[in-house]
Amino acid sequence: MKTIAVIGGGITGVTTAYALARRGFSVTLFEKQRYAAMETSFANGGQLSASNAEVWTHWSTILKGLKWMLKSDAPLLLNPKPSWHKISWFCQFLAAMPHYEKNTIETARLAIAAREHLFTWAEREGIDFDLKKQGILHIYRDQAGFEHAGKVSQLLAKGGLERRAVTPDEMHAIEPTLSGKFYGGYFTESDSTGDIHKFTSGLAAACERLGVQCRYDQEIVAVDSDGKRASVTVRQGADTETSTFDAMVVCAGTASRALANQLGDSVNIYPVKGYSITVNLLDDASRAAAPVVSLLDDETKLVTSRLGDSRFRVAGTAEFNGYNKDIRADRIRPLIDWVQQCFPGVSTRSVVPWAGLRPMMPDMLPRVGRGKKPCVFYNTGHGHLGWTLSAITADMVGDVVLQSMGSTSKQSRPSTLTTASA
Repeated sequence: MKTIAVIGGGITGVTTAYALARRGFSVTLFEKQRYAAMETSFANGGQLSASNAEVWTHWSTILKGLKWMLKSDAPLLLNPKPSWHKISWFCQFLAAMPHYEKNTIETARLAIAAREHLFTWAEREGIDFDLKKQGILHIYRDQAGFEHAGKVSQLLAKGGLERRAVTPDEMHAIEPTLSGKFYGGYFTESDSTGDIHKFTSGLAAACERLGVQCRYDQEIVAVDSDGKRASVTVRQGADTETSTFDAMVVCAGTASRALANQLGDSVNIYPVKGYSITVNLLDDASRAAAPVVSLLDDETKLVTSRLGDSRFRVAGTAEFNGYNKDIRADRIRPLIDWVQQCFPGVSTRSVVPWAGLRPMMPDMLPRVGRGKKPCVFYNTGHGHLGWTLSAITADMVGDVVLQSMGSTSKQSRPSTLTTASA
């Protein structure tokens, strides 16, 4: 049986370990935290959103970023302090702008394929992750935003996604608790929401039942490959240990760039910080006043998810500020204010803030496939759609590894979608 090391225990690493184990490989997963899904996969917006597949490589993103640069509470915030990493990333971002339409269509196609994989896995393994198949409602406060959404809808349709324009009255019918004045909206009935942390933890347990060795609390010191074998060196306390494998898949989020450099590959991921709040719905009035349908507010760049009966998640914003993980009060306050404005009946007495670093590639597409060394592979750089795309990119890299390495296991593998790597 061929041995595979998976680096990273977030949603991407755990789904990859699962896909490889189902294909009959002997998998060892390395994660620096004590448990799975403790960083970027801990408290995201919760949306499984093919309708949010529009990539950011558009001139409107640049203009908004410049306009908001000096506003501490802006949806998109760029620290102007230069670094070679930031400069190189933005140069590649600009170079990807001619591919905006093609990449948006491709992302929508991947997101649609991903949802069926994820639902199948959750049902097979009995994972309860507060799944709600209530759709996602995009809300627009002005004509310009609504008309841009119409153009995006045409691209999403080319990727196979159906969503429809709705009037303010129809928006109220879809989600009666929503307050405020809006120009219009777009509703995607096929989208859904769920708790990424609960799903990832449940799938990690399923991986262990399949024989995956999950090694938590493992600080990665070094990775290496001679082209035939791959090695992982970890530190626990004062001791280091090196293990060798037939292959390695790097799924380490924002740490993937540094690991790729050690392996001779360029994976130019930049950490883009996002924030969330989890509003605990402690009373009947708050539970009744909180939305069930998931929302995306285009003006504020905020998304919502109802997690079970007693939690309401609001997340968003993008902060280009290096590897800083600080939870800033001036970035959390707009999220709380938004809840009070749009859902005034919801008490914000109990709010839990969080911040995580999204691993973003300049072209907004994940890096999925082979590295320069024959036994090195990548599944990383999913940006703001890691939860949405995780199941399909895990399936894709599982196929690539299988084709490259093979396996001596006789366990049958699941049927997979054949698709080009991003």
